[in-house]
Amino acid sequence: IPILIILAASFVSLGMRPGTVVALAIPLTLAIVMVIMSIDGTDLQRISLGALIIALGLLVDDAMTTVDSMMRRLAAGDSKQDAATYAYKHLAAPMLAGTLITIAGFVPIGFAASSAGEYTFTIFSVVSIALLTSWLVAVTFAPVIGMSLLKIPKNSGEPEKLSAMMRGYTALLRGAMKVKWLTIAVAILAFGASVYLVRFVPSQFFPSSDRPELVVDLTLRQNASIFASEAVARRLEEVLAQDEDIDHWSTYIGRGAIRFYLPLNVQLANPFFAQVVIVTKGFEERLRVHERLEALLAEEFPDVVSRVSPLELGPPVGWPIQYRVSGPDKDEVTQIAQRLAAVVAANSGTRHVNFDWMEPARQLRLQIDQDQARQLGVSSATIAAVLNSAIGGSTVTQIRDDIYLVNVIARAIDEERASVDTLRSLQVPIAGGRTVALSRFASLEYGEEYPLVWRRDRIPTLTVRADTVAGVPPDTVVAGLEQPIGDLAAALPPGYHIELGGIAEESAISQASVFAVIPLMIMLMITVLMFQLNKFRSLFVVLAVLPLSIIGVILSLLLFNRPLGFVAMLGILALIGMIAKNAVILVVQIEADRAEGKSVWDAVVAASSSRFRPLTLAALSTVLGLIPIAPTVFWGPMAFAIMGGLLVGTLLMLVFLPTLYWTVFGGEDNKSSQKTAPVTGQSAEPGEAKPA
Repeated sequence: IPILIILAASFVSLGMRPGTVVALAIPLTLAIVMVIMSIDGTDLQRISLGALIIALGLLVDDAMTTVDSMMRRLAAGDSKQDAATYAYKHLAAPMLAGTLITIAGFVPIGFAASSAGEYTFTIFSVVSIALLTSWLVAVTFAPVIGMSLLKIPKNSGEPEKLSAMMRGYTALLRGAMKVKWLTIAVAILAFGASVYLVRFVPSQFFPSSDRPELVVDLTLRQNASIFASEAVARRLEEVLAQDEDIDHWSTYIGRGAIRFYLPLNVQLANPFFAQVVIVTKGFEERLRVHERLEALLAEEFPDVVSRVSPLELGPPVGWPIQYRVSGPDKDEVTQIAQRLAAVVAANSGTRHVNFDWMEPARQLRLQIDQDQARQLGVSSATIAAVLNSAIGGSTVTQIRDDIYLVNVIARAIDEERASVDTLRSLQVPIAGGRTVALSRFASLEYGEEYPLVWRRDRIPTLTVRADTVAGVPPDTVVAGLEQPIGDLAAALPPGYHIELGGIAEESAISQASVFAVIPLMIMLMITVLMFQLNKFRSLFVVLAVLPLSIIGVILSLLLFNRPLGFVAMLGILALIGMIAKNAVILVVQIEADRAEGKSVWDAVVAASSSRFRPLTLAALSTVLGLIPIAPTVFWGPMAFAIMGGLLVGTLLMLVFLPTLYWTVFGGEDNKSSQKTAPVTGQSAEPGEAKPA
C-alpha cells in the first residue's frame, strides 16, 4: 500500500514520463536493499518492515530531485545528456551529504546501549542501507532511465511559465523576506509555544501489543505448594472453557510461559506461581475478556495476587508502577514497604498494590541435642536422611514407561508427615541394629521465616508494585507520587532508601542511552555540513532550522492524541536528519546560484523556487507513505511525529530558511552595490535591477 500511494503521488505530481522514472527507481532500490538485508542476515519482522516503510518515503526524495533537475535543464534548452550529467555533477555531492546527515539522525537509534536499543537497531541498519542505495540509484540509474523516457519540451529555451501555486509561493517568500525580522520572530514564538505545549502531550514508554493474547499471572502466598497453584489454575480454566471469546489457552504451573515472544516478561520457576496464556479470537474479544477476567479474579480469587495484561512491545517491564525499598534488616524493610504501599495506594491512579515478597511463613524447626546424639552414635547426616525419607521420600526402584525410567518414591502418608507427634516418634537407626525415637535427642519448635527474600547488590530489597487505572499513564502516577514518596524517603533511617523502578526507570534508562549518543550524532552532522558548506554562517543557517521542526511534531501529537514516548522520540531524531538533508541541498543551490553571478536576493528566490516542487513532492510522498502505519499501535506515534514535523519543517524550509539566509548574507549585496552603483538619487528593491 505505501508503494502504491507513493507511485500515485509521483504520477499525479510529475506527470507520466517523469513519474515512471521515479516509479522504476523504487523497485530497483528495494531489490538492492533486499539483497543486502539477506546478506546481512536481517529478517523481515515488525521493526524491519516499519523501517522499510519509513525509508520508502525517504528514498523517493533523491529520485524526485534528480528527475526535477533534468526536467528543468531540458526546459532550459539542454540536451538529454547534458541534463543527465548536470544532475550528477551538481546534485550528487549535496545529495550524498544530505543522505549521510539523515543517516546520522538515526545513529542514536542504532547505538543506544539499552534493552530498548536492541529492538530499534534494525531501524538504523535498514534505513541506512535504503538511503545509501537510493542515492546510488538516483545519481546513476535515474539519469540513465531519464535519458530514455524524458522528452525535451517543445518550448525548451523559453522562460518557464509559473503556475498559480508557484506564483503564490514566490509572493509569500518575497513578503517574508521583506519583513525578515517579523518572520524570524514568528518562528521563534511558535517554537517557544510548542515547547510549552509539550507538557500537555501524553507520555508513554512503549505501547501494549495489539496481538490477541492475554497473560494471566497467579501468585499465591510464598509458602504455597505447587499443588495449591495447580488447584487455583484449574478453577480458572473451568471459567475459561465457558468463554466464547477465547480460542485456546496454555497453562504453566510452577513457572512462567516459555519465551514464545521476544518482549515476553519471563517469570522464574516457583511452586507458588502459575501463568495462563490466553489466545482470544481477536482484538475486540481480547478487550472484553480482559475486563471480565479482572472482575472474576477480584471476586473469586481474593487470596491470589493476580494480573491480567496484554503482551508488551519493547523491553518487558511487568507491573508499571514499582518502587524498591532496600536496607540491611529485613523486618525494617518490610515495615518501610508497608508505609510506602499506603502512600502508593492513596494515589487515585493506582490499583492492585502488592509486594514481590512480604509475608513470613511458619516453620517447624528441629533442635538437636548434639551431646545426646553423639552418645547414641547418631550423626546429623543420618537424621537428615531419615527425615528426608519420611517427609520427602526416597527412591526405592524404577519402572519403565516406554523409553522412560520412572522413579518409585516411598514416603510416609500425608497424615503422618503433617503430624508433629508422628515426627517426634520417628525411629532413627543407631548402632547394633536398634532404633531410637527422634524425641530422645531432638525437639521440634515452631518459628517464622521469610520463604523468599530478594536482594539487590546483596542487600535485602522489597519491591512495592501496582497497576494503573485504565486511561491513566504511568508517568502521571509517578509524577503525583514524587512529593509524598520523597517526604517518606527523607525520614528513613540511615542505610535505607527508596528507588524508582517499573516503566519510569526503564524509560529513563532507554532515553538516557539515546541521549548519550546524540553528541556523536551532532558531531557527525556538523562534520558533514562543514565539508559540504565550507562556511560557518551557512552552517548556522542549516542548524538554526532543525529545532523548529518540533513545532509540527507537538501539534500533530496533540491533534491526534498520540503519546510522546520512546517510539515518537525516535521519529523526532529521524526527522532532524530529513530536515537537515533538505536544508543542505537548498543552501548548496543558493550558493551555486550566487556563484553564477546572481545577487543574494535573486539567488535565494531562484533556488527556493527551484526546490519548491521537489521539496513539497518529497514531503507529501513521505507523509502519504506513512499513512498505512499511522493507525498502528507501535508505529503510530513515530508516524505522526514525522508526518507533522515534516509538513511544518518543509514550510520552514521554504520560507524561514531563505529568510534567515537573506538576513545573514544580505549585507553582501549592500557592499557590492556601494562599490558599483552610480549616484543617481534612485534606489531599487533587493533583487531588482539598479538604474544605470
